[in-house]
Amino acid sequence: MAAERDSVFSPSFGNRPTRLVGRKELLEDLVSGLKSRPGDKRRAVVLLGQRGYGKTVLLWELADRARQEGFVVASPTSVREGLMERVVEKLAEDASRFSTAARPRIAGGSVGALGFSAGIQFDRGESHVPSPEARLTMICRELGEEGREALILIDELQANDSEIRRLAATYQELVGEGLNVAIVLAGVPSSVSEVLNDKVLTFLNRARKVALEALPRGEVDAFLRSGFEKCGVHVPVDHRRFIVETIQGAPYLMQLAGHYVVEYADDEGAVDNDAIEMAVKVAREEYEQDVCTTILSPLSRRDKDYLKAMALLGTPCRTSRVAEEMAVTPDYAQQYRRRLIDAGIITTSAQGEVEFAVPLLEDYLKEGR
Repeated sequence: MAAERDSVFSPSFGNRPTRLVGRKELLEDLVSGLKSRPGDKRRAVVLLGQRGYGKTVLLWELADRARQEGFVVASPTSVREGLMERVVEKLAEDASRFSTAARPRIAGGSVGALGFSAGIQFDRGESHVPSPEARLTMICRELGEEGREALILIDELQANDSEIRRLAATYQELVGEGLNVAIVLAGVPSSVSEVLNDKVLTFLNRARKVALEALPRGEVDAFLRSGFEKCGVHVPVDHRRFIVETIQGAPYLMQLAGHYVVEYADDEGAVDNDAIEMAVKVAREEYEQDVCTTILSPLSRRDKDYLKAMALLGTPCRTSRVAEEMAVTPDYAQQYRRRLIDAGIITTSAQGEVEFAVPLLEDYLKEGR
């Protein structure tokens, strides 16, 4: 019964919560940047965030806002084989919102086959089928002629991917032609770092980088309070504050914790201390499995040794102390420090101290996971 009441939290990767929490100002800033002149740096954005930090949700919200501003949007597309074709299809499909005729047919074709009065069409019957790059250029040109702007959204950015190279090269050509097109790509910091080091994709180094941070605790508390009320679950203030402290600003953990509190409430919507502790315990275990384990999995043994040393010392801590704990020289430890910073797993302060950038990862390592 209680589980059926959860119409708010939706704790799965990529699911869209009923409310965007703690990202309103960022969303407004991104929309403002997209409305700048063609070729402006703010029209090419790279979003960086660890798993569970709401990158996909933010892309979907940005898609909605951009459409309200008149953009034709290729809604979030994951990097995979056929990426270019999928981007072309999504732009053509979204452009049909401005057509007075039936839905468009999408295949190959020529510039003459394009036209908003009849929908964007590519006729497979043509003997020559233009490449996806050519079709993307055609669409952006015609959108410009119609006074429309194009926005391409890419999720799960991966390094060493030929499809991203194709899209990046085409985007550069579109910008060079002065076409009204913008692009936003999102990925985990480790993958994005590798992409930015790719010589073929150097133009992305000039793009605006936006790192998603932990959610403000006040925003988390407000969302939980309104969410529990909507679900008919009564959580005492002290219990709710305990949940907020446990969440540490992690969006995915916020969704998990909220969901399990609702699930463990009784038929009258009441939750006692045992129910709260069980809900938080299950939420943490699921978060650790989905996020912490996944982040640690590809790391080298010495990368993990560095993180374990940090956890044992407690953070923030001096880099020199981490080297001592690892029984290595500071210069040797420095290479792992830099790798982990580039991967977005740790961060550093002006005082040269390091601390964890991923919520709950320190506790996870302290427990010997």
